[in-house]
Amino acid sequence: MRLKLILLLVLFSFAPVSAIAEGGTAIVILGDSLSAAYGMEINQSWPSLLQERLKGNGYAYRVFNSSITGDTTQGGLARLPRLLEKHRPAVVILELGGNDGLRGLPLEVTRANLSSMIEQSQAAGTAVILAEMRIPPNYGRSYTEKFNAMYTELSEIYGIHLLPFLLQDIALEEGLMQADGIHPTAQAQPAILDHVWPVLQPVLTPENGTHKHSSAE
Repeated sequence: MRLKLILLLVLFSFAPVSAIAEGGTAIVILGDSLSAAYGMEINQSWPSLLQERLKGNGYAYRVFNSSITGDTTQGGLARLPRLLEKHRPAVVILELGGNDGLRGLPLEVTRANLSSMIEQSQAAGTAVILAEMRIPPNYGRSYTEKFNAMYTELSEIYGIHLLPFLLQDIALEEGLMQADGIHPTAQAQPAILDHVWPVLQPVLTPENGTHKHSSAE
């Protein structure tokens, strides 16, 4: 009897994750430090605030934040297959490439990695939101312009939703950026969520969490 009770407890403890995977109600955020709660408590980050907003608005989705500080598109590409298999997400938000640009990595490598992640996600029936990244102009005009244009080009090629640069409305606002001038503060996270929400919400379906067609309208 005791063994049976233990087995039941184990099964029920894992049931929510299984239900999410089978129902396609997961949202996976595959990102870098801009989404990884860098310099703040996890519950202050915009992905955590997103989970609260989804629940408050009657959505059954669960957010799985797989963002790692310093990650590149190569790292994301290596981690994505397991995330797709484990969570079977309805939506993947790709927020990667900024560290590629800051390291001056070849654009063709970053582009190929992003393309592969988009294609793998679409092949799994997952809607893709591509978060636009920006780099400063001191990397040379040609490199910077091509990097900045890459995200719009990929969104058009694959017919996916483009999320404008997360920091575009807060980068110059006092108190919203950390001392390094690169990472947003905890105070900036609600504004980032407000920036993400209008792009994400049209992809969602209330209550049952079944996503719409992955192509941008």
